[in-house]
Amino acid sequence: MKENTNTISEKITHYLVNQLLKNKNIGTINESTPLITGGLMDSISTMQLIAFLEKEFNIEFEAHEVDKDNFDSILVIVQFVENKLK
Repeated sequence: MKENTNTISEKITHYLVNQLLKNKNIGTINESTPLITGGLMDSISTMQLIAFLEKEFNIEFEAHEVDKDNFDSILVIVQFVENKLK
């Protein structure tokens, strides 16, 4: 089943809000909220997100792809996942 942008975004947002960020008092986040540079995610939560993405979308990340440029906002993560799915 091919994932569309909205579905990918919804899955990622749901995981972030309900798993990784549930204990942080952040209010609301949107697709452009800075996750790493904004201090919402650290290296551990980034690795947890990567494990989720690999399992959920059946993709694999190379070590050089795991950096703040590819994981700093939901919008960037969605675009990155879409590229991996192509």
